[in-house]
Amino acid sequence: MLLFWKAKLVLLAVPKTGTTALEAALLAHADAAILNPPEKKHLTARRWRNQLAPFFENRGTRQIETMAVIREPRDWLGSWYRYRARPEIAATASSTAAMDFTQFVTGWLSDPEPEYARVGRQSRFVSNAEGKLIVDHLFRYEEMEKAIAFLEARLGIALDLGRRNISPQADLTLPPALEARLHHEAAADFALWASLGK
Repeated sequence: MLLFWKAKLVLLAVPKTGTTALEAALLAHADAAILNPPEKKHLTARRWRNQLAPFFENRGTRQIETMAVIREPRDWLGSWYRYRARPEIAATASSTAAMDFTQFVTGWLSDPEPEYARVGRQSRFVSNAEGKLIVDHLFRYEEMEKAIAFLEARLGIALDLGRRNISPQADLTLPPALEARLHHEAAADFALWASLGK
């Protein structure tokens, strides 16, 4: 999470959406940052609004706006699957190294999710308890140039974005029945992502 006080803007870091590269490019321009631990870095919109916004926003002044990036849900899950297959965590309950993508997605759709598939939902990250979107400026990962243009205009800077946290390649095919189940049970995530293309 990065806060830009003069621009009255907070960049919320949805995991696996390129925010590590954004943070690296923007850190020198930020007035406040939470980079670690991961559960604090990836502060949800709800937690920002309920816990930190009251601290930073003075009564009677303009509200600090939020921005975030989300990814096509299936691709987002693929990124998590590949990231958790890395050798450093191979012997842990979070590892996906010994399974295929089908097992990972099946785990993510389970209730409760097994540890390796406990990655949350993007739609919940950017919404309130009732499921209403509460992020002011939301961009698609697949159209990162729009997010960059917004930040450059808002902050009055030029950004040079490098690539970071690149996950290894993997087979991300799913059986048709599981693909259909994923789209049905994660309908809120798919609908949110689709709404940004309008």
